[in-house]
Amino acid sequence: MTTYKNTLEFAKKLDSEDELSSYRKRFHIPKDTKGNELIYLTGNSLGLQPKSTKEYINQELEDWANLGVEGHTEAKNPWLPYHEFLTESMAKIVGAKPLEVVVMNTLTTNLHLMMVSFYKPTKKRYKILIEADAFPSDKYAVESQLRHHGYDDKEGLILWKAREGEELANYEDLEQILDEQGDEIALIMIGGVNYYTGQYFDLKRITELGHNNGCVVGFDCAHGAGNVELNLHDSGADFAVWCTYKYLNSGPGSLGGCFVHERHAYDKTLNRFTGWWSHNKKTRFNMRHEFDVLPGAEGWQLSNPPILSMAAIRASLDIFNEVGIENLTNKSKILTGYFEFLINELNNKNIKIITPSNPEERGCQLSIQVKNADKALHNKLMEAGVITDWREPDVIRCAPVPLYSSFEDVYKMVERLKKLL
Repeated sequence: MTTYKNTLEFAKKLDSEDELSSYRKRFHIPKDTKGNELIYLTGNSLGLQPKSTKEYINQELEDWANLGVEGHTEAKNPWLPYHEFLTESMAKIVGAKPLEVVVMNTLTTNLHLMMVSFYKPTKKRYKILIEADAFPSDKYAVESQLRHHGYDDKEGLILWKAREGEELANYEDLEQILDEQGDEIALIMIGGVNYYTGQYFDLKRITELGHNNGCVVGFDCAHGAGNVELNLHDSGADFAVWCTYKYLNSGPGSLGGCFVHERHAYDKTLNRFTGWWSHNKKTRFNMRHEFDVLPGAEGWQLSNPPILSMAAIRASLDIFNEVGIENLTNKSKILTGYFEFLINELNNKNIKIITPSNPEERGCQLSIQVKNADKALHNKLMEAGVITDWREPDVIRCAPVPLYSSFEDVYKMVERLKKLL
């Protein structure tokens, strides 16, 4: 257990002892109009750009310019199998086997593709359970699936709510829901790390609960991938989806990732939407064969992938490969722990952290609730050179990302917050 001190000297000491501190120099840190680096705490919305990204994308632009269509086979990194260059690194990050992972499409598209296969409603078992404060896109997606299958989206949606006066979801309440309505629930679909509170759910516990009640279980890991050790394979989840532009630093609107547990890898009877990229690679270009689905997560692909977007993902994944997700999460616990210590040192009755204080139940994000707030405090922080994220009605989300945030960053952020309060 680290004993923290509330001084700039101590923050600098932690930075000097941090074995990952040099990685900050490998990212573009946004600056103000005077050229001073901003304190960037919104990697949970959009990760910063690695300096190597341009080089990775330029390689593909160069090969496209020089080779045209031949780049599919003759490029330095041939485009035809390009998505395979990402698989092993991504599998390590999310704790899966390469067979279980593919980079494709975008997050909500992947969620719909998963629900096509894994949401199999019957007359009795058709409801979908999500956390009450799920990311809106997840809620819209599952509601639309209910409507698509002819069910009422209000009656068919079950919300796992926090208790009155609390912010965090409670597992006992989830158990009660499943005791009472488990035989009516077809799918449990939870955000692995809640976007609003930063609560990191116990994926294995939820999966076992769901499976014991006959439910399929999936997770949206948009706020988990690259942030926490997800251990998707060991969790036993049927599927998971995530984006790559937050903690995985792949650029705005970049491609998503998809996990399908290996027990489903060779099940050709699963209903799915298909396209030529999910077809057997050996006969894909013969064009006239009957559909022959690929095993594993690759069997959910539809189209040939956008190479420029994948090049940006590859640049970031190569950095993750160097660092290792375990080393990142170890630093994250100390960095966010220090941030939490400094916020608590303010001893201000108008603010409180709603993210779990147990480091095993959160990633790097802290959600700071501001009493009787409007967006004014957040706006003042932005003017003071601290880039954070406001979520209605009263929360400032801050994510000191261990790849490029420093202990000095969080110290200075809290000093500026103190002045504004």
